[in-house]
Amino acid sequence: MPHRWPRSGSGAWRRRVIWIALTFFALFVFPGFVGALATAQDAAGATSGTSGIDGLSWMNIHDSSGIALSDYRFATGDESLFKPRATILWAVLGFEFIGYIAIVTTAIWLIGYALSFRWLDMFSSALHGVADALTAQIATPIMLVTAATIGAFFVGWFMVRGYHAKATMQVVTMVGVALLGPLFLAEPLADVLSSHGLLAQGRDLGISVAAGLNGNSHPNPTQLVATMQSDLADNFARQPLQVWNFGHTVDQRPACRSAWSAGVAAGDDNRVINGLKSCGDAAAHAKAENPSMGQVATGLMLLTCGGILLAFAMYLGLKVIKAALDTIYHGFMSIFGFAAGGFVYGPTQTFLVRNVVDSFVAAARMTAYTIFLGVYVLFMGNLFAQARGQVMAVIIIAGTVEIVAIFQLKRLSSGLSRGNDWIANRFGLAIQGSGKSAGGSGTALGMSGGGGKSGPGMGLVNTLTTLNAINASPVTAWLAGGRVNPLNPLASTRRRIERSTRRILASREEGYIEHQLSRTNWRGVAVDAATAVGGIHTQLGVTRALKVLRDNKVPDSRIHSVLLSSGATNERVTNAFTAYSVQESTASQNPYSFAPLQKAIAAAWAVDNHVGHEAHEAFAAQAVIAADSFVRHSNAPAPGADIDQAFVRRVEQNWHSDRALRAAITPDEWDNAGRDTRWAIGHRVATMHQQAARDYYENPNDMTREALMRSARRVANLDHLDPEGGLDPWNP
Repeated sequence: MPHRWPRSGSGAWRRRVIWIALTFFALFVFPGFVGALATAQDAAGATSGTSGIDGLSWMNIHDSSGIALSDYRFATGDESLFKPRATILWAVLGFEFIGYIAIVTTAIWLIGYALSFRWLDMFSSALHGVADALTAQIATPIMLVTAATIGAFFVGWFMVRGYHAKATMQVVTMVGVALLGPLFLAEPLADVLSSHGLLAQGRDLGISVAAGLNGNSHPNPTQLVATMQSDLADNFARQPLQVWNFGHTVDQRPACRSAWSAGVAAGDDNRVINGLKSCGDAAAHAKAENPSMGQVATGLMLLTCGGILLAFAMYLGLKVIKAALDTIYHGFMSIFGFAAGGFVYGPTQTFLVRNVVDSFVAAARMTAYTIFLGVYVLFMGNLFAQARGQVMAVIIIAGTVEIVAIFQLKRLSSGLSRGNDWIANRFGLAIQGSGKSAGGSGTALGMSGGGGKSGPGMGLVNTLTTLNAINASPVTAWLAGGRVNPLNPLASTRRRIERSTRRILASREEGYIEHQLSRTNWRGVAVDAATAVGGIHTQLGVTRALKVLRDNKVPDSRIHSVLLSSGATNERVTNAFTAYSVQESTASQNPYSFAPLQKAIAAAWAVDNHVGHEAHEAFAAQAVIAADSFVRHSNAPAPGADIDQAFVRRVEQNWHSDRALRAAITPDEWDNAGRDTRWAIGHRVATMHQQAARDYYENPNDMTREALMRSARRVANLDHLDPEGGLDPWNP
């Protein structure tokens, strides 16, 4: 272990050297390198007179003064190797500036690009070709005749069943599809991709409303989109950049506004800074010459707000594009409806209705989204106009407003979707002749829900139901590597438990079989033991069965159930345990005593101490079983053995009193008496005690109980608990 200490110390010194080298590089080498780059860039800028971000210039986003956002600059003083602090700040501020301008420019471009529909021009020709080819393959005379025949069958069926109203509505629907079908199939996607289609008209209507809100009574949709982009560029790029760079908005002074625009357009930082000095804004000039760490924090705030603006723009742009693409999808689906499905009663007609309704609702979506954007731009413009130079505060408020706008736009989209489904459902019900009252509810054939209207929270409930079904699927368990319900938090733990259980299953089965065999054996032993003394239905039989089961090392927790399953009653089993427990707790624990003798004495005294007890019979039975064990463990003399009868008579004359016995026979006399003589005495006393216990059990009265007590005292008198008392009748 000690040999590792030098290695640990060398590692610590190595880390210190690396940190010192990195600190030296950050303080001296890196600033000089960046300063050299700055000097080279300034030289290149002075030569070419232009400075733009090529990755953003193609978006062609300009502010209200006509300056491209890709030409914006963060003007600072000179950077050089001899000004490391200023060079480091210039580098950090430059990275933040590039990121902020890229985010804001992308967001503004995305909003204008989505509303201009220029993205749709890239694949409109291909979509027209696909739609025409699909129409030529689907809308054939054979398909028309087949669909009309199926529709006519439903008319006949309704007439036969007496549904005349449904039959009439089916006829009207078929005629309507037959009249409108050729008009739609001639140019399936005309209303979608045309410059005068439903989407374009919805966009123009929304722009007109937005223009009216901004005070323009004669709007031009194309110019107004550019105007929106210019307003957004002023509010989110030009003014925040000026506050960030110079501490306030320099556009408040017309001369400074022109000087800043000219310097940025020329791509020259020195011209920007000198122009501000010339127009009289000394504070802006000083701020640009001396950048501070506070500007780094301001840049981080602007990056955050710019990210929120980009999220809003992406969400709005995706909603607009999705509305258009959904309309294109439903236009393709309408080809099947007008070619065949519209003639057939039921879900196919509902499918056509949903596709047609969605095409019209898409225009409403486009109008709503455009109005939403117009109101948002108007609000933000007025907010910046009222700021009176407090641009950063407005930027923070704008970020909050954009977050709220995202959720509001989501709610607006959900409302339009529910309205779309409700309208399609009502038309479907009307076509199918199942219309309800205005306040009623119902679901047309082919609609997945009740008119597109669901209770609050049902979407979450449906999602959770789906996840639960996936989680409970056996396929999911196979794919998850054997984890049942893999989405549950303890799925891995449960799998380990189940695999462990499977590994020990064979052993558990063998253990179960062995346990059953043991129970069968135990029951047989209990029944046999009880049968020898009267049967399992007697208290003596239950007590003997308990004794034999314990002698066979049956677990205590199993004895009760074995006795009950063998036929014993709960009362006898409980009483037997009570008597046995009293015997074990009151028997002498003297190491020099004879255990079977002490148990026989304890059982006899328990009988006398529990007269009148509800378990008294069990105590008497326990005395018999203990006496039987006492006899069984008491040695008898060998046949024909030489017995000292005189010694035996002396013992018998004094064995009723322990004092008389000790006075009559000395320890030496006990030691000198032969083994057979002592055993003869012990065996006779044990047999006499056994008979006394049986007499009391069979005939419990005061006389037999007194005889049992005399026998117990006699046995106790002959038991030598002190080794100095000599050998007793039960010593080997």
